[in-house]
Amino acid sequence: MPRYFAIAVILTFIGFAIIGKAMYIMTAKKTYWTQVASRLKRDSVSVKPTRGNILSSDGQLMASSIPEYKVFIDFQAGATDSLGNHKRDSLWEANIDTICYELNQIFPSRTAAEFKAHLLEGKRKVMKNGTVGARHWPIWPRRIDYNTFCEVHKLPVFCERPGVGGFHWEVFNSRRHPFGSLAWRTIGDVYVAKDSAKNGLELSYDSLLRGTNGLMHRRKVLSKYLDIPVLSPVDGCDIVTTIDVSMQDLAERAVIDELKEIGGEMGVAILMEVKTGDVKAIVNMSRAEDGEYYEMVNNAISYRCEPGSVFKVASFLVALDDGVVDTSYVIHTGSGVLEMHGRPMKDHNWRRGGYQDINVARALEVSSNIGVSHVIDKFYGSNPTRYVQGLYRVGIHEDLKLPLVGYHSPWIRMPDTKTTDRSKYWSKTTLPWMSIGYETQIAPINTVAFYNAIANDGKMMQPRFVKRLVKDGQVIKEFEPVVLKERIAKPQAIKTMQTILEHVVSQGLGRKAGSRLFKVAGKTGTAQVADQYGGYHSGTTRYWLSFAGYFPANDPRYTCIVCLKKSGLPASGGGMSGVVFHRISEGVMARNMKLSVEDARDEKSVFVPDVKAGEVAPADYVLNSLHIKKKPALATRNTPGDIIPDLTGMGASDAVYQLERRGVKAIVKGRGKVRSQSIYSGTAVKKGMTCELRLE
Repeated sequence: MPRYFAIAVILTFIGFAIIGKAMYIMTAKKTYWTQVASRLKRDSVSVKPTRGNILSSDGQLMASSIPEYKVFIDFQAGATDSLGNHKRDSLWEANIDTICYELNQIFPSRTAAEFKAHLLEGKRKVMKNGTVGARHWPIWPRRIDYNTFCEVHKLPVFCERPGVGGFHWEVFNSRRHPFGSLAWRTIGDVYVAKDSAKNGLELSYDSLLRGTNGLMHRRKVLSKYLDIPVLSPVDGCDIVTTIDVSMQDLAERAVIDELKEIGGEMGVAILMEVKTGDVKAIVNMSRAEDGEYYEMVNNAISYRCEPGSVFKVASFLVALDDGVVDTSYVIHTGSGVLEMHGRPMKDHNWRRGGYQDINVARALEVSSNIGVSHVIDKFYGSNPTRYVQGLYRVGIHEDLKLPLVGYHSPWIRMPDTKTTDRSKYWSKTTLPWMSIGYETQIAPINTVAFYNAIANDGKMMQPRFVKRLVKDGQVIKEFEPVVLKERIAKPQAIKTMQTILEHVVSQGLGRKAGSRLFKVAGKTGTAQVADQYGGYHSGTTRYWLSFAGYFPANDPRYTCIVCLKKSGLPASGGGMSGVVFHRISEGVMARNMKLSVEDARDEKSVFVPDVKAGEVAPADYVLNSLHIKKKPALATRNTPGDIIPDLTGMGASDAVYQLERRGVKAIVKGRGKVRSQSIYSGTAVKKGMTCELRLE
């Protein structure tokens, strides 16, 4: 027991000694060990990867990450030298005015005096109480690009090492769009401050674009930092989209021009490739408070509304596919007004006497409400479920499963669907009005996919926005075209509908969408837009104008839909949306035109430039200097002064000179070279003569 007691006492004294030593270190030696700790630090720092680029179908940058900088000054770094002298104070006093003047040149929105007051405020805070924030004092409140950063870094004091001059910075990855707002809502954007995706493809493919963070140990040894890489960051993948920059630009300009002309509120255009479903252009323009048009919401995929008459194609395709009618079936539309279950159904020309008796094909060509609703109500009125099932079958209700956040699939209700909303009850008038594009909710992307299926001989393709993923120049994943439905209707029904749609443009209401250079097929649509209470007649009526179709009709390559929203009359889907369709289709086809073989020249060949006849001395001098043998046509024509010369091939100035020097008055019509003259060459000059020159 005495030995045990002695050991316990010794251990107790050792414990008290340890506690005492710890207290001594925590109090008396606190300053010393704090200084030691500040000289040797080791932290784990996360290294952010570079976000992947978003490219157009031909490899042009549509969104890319570039570095941006926030610049700061540490007023304590290098403040004294090893002897305790205030070295930095003398540097500041000698250079402060120069620094502020140069900062004013770089950032003109702030004067040199304001810069000086701002910097001295940060310095005073350090001198007064050593404020931590003043060691990270912002020189400029916003981020700057690399070129501006380099200019600031060259200034006196700022050009020194961070531990000496105190100038330091933070690097951020900023997202830039080289083509500005082109396809803005589809490409998407990011929250730069949070480094997170906001919308569009940026959000849908965020995990692939973002990459994986790396890890680095940062150790401070004395006044220097040593960075030790532990895990390298993995940069994000590049995304190659289906967007064609030139087609996108063409479509945007066409939509904006028409919106400005008609005073529209909103415009949507989608251009798809028939065989693949590739979306080559997608436009979403909305009028802002300043009266200009910007891409603010992706209405092409999210704006579900009553589509109007473009929906009639789906209704008649169901009827043709079921075999209840054919194109020869005659409909009596009367004078353009027909009562249907207690409500008047009107054609657009009811004030002019209507269409009287027309067949099914003509009903679509002239977009007769009575013609379509009469057929659907007659053959499906006793079994409306069969009609709605037919709509589902032909693909107008198909969920496209788009990779874009915000997409809303179509809403077409079944007759036996239960609902507590009285406005959605199925009534006897529901079927006839649904058949002409009301009482349904469909986004433009679904409508264009449906028309694309008709152009593609019944095969429905999923709209494709991304073609492949690329990493370090290597393709790591291909997104193949996806077939949603192999056949939306019987081949004969599809063929019949293709013919009808072609006639809508050639001899129906869609003439303005057509072209003299190639065949176009499509359908117009004009629908009243319901107000917030579900009505159509409160205040100024708003219209949803559309044209959906494809071109060239005999060998479809592209499908396009144009939708415009405006208030008040006039309002015409064919006359307004059809015009935009016409501009887009002709612009797209013009890109694919092949030049004549005569236009091809060997770049190494020598050819004589086209030189007008007349005073050829200057051209003759140039050709002789280039050792090019001139053509005989360039020879000077020597004609007596009392005889009308041969003026063909001359320019206007030479021809007029030749006539007026002979006292003959000249009348010039057209541009280019003289092709004909009203007074034949060789005729004797008479006083008062007038010669008309036609130029081409």
